[in-house]
Amino acid sequence: MTAGRILVTLGLMAAVGMVSACGRKGDLDTPYDAAVQAQKDAQKAGQPATATPQKPVADKPFILDPLL
Repeated sequence: MTAGRILVTLGLMAAVGMVSACGRKGDLDTPYDAAVQAQKDAQKAGQPATATPQKPVADKPFILDPLL
């Protein structure tokens, strides 16, 4: 391998490493939680509020859930 190829490879590896580190660290938001937060943010900003999100129905366990 030539020096140019090595530099390109190292540059690509560094770029992939930087891009993979982007994002928000923490728990995932459920769609309901995200809708509630969006509604609060809209009220703070003085924008018209969206429709009130409905609470999700209770989760019904399925027989194959322990396998997941």
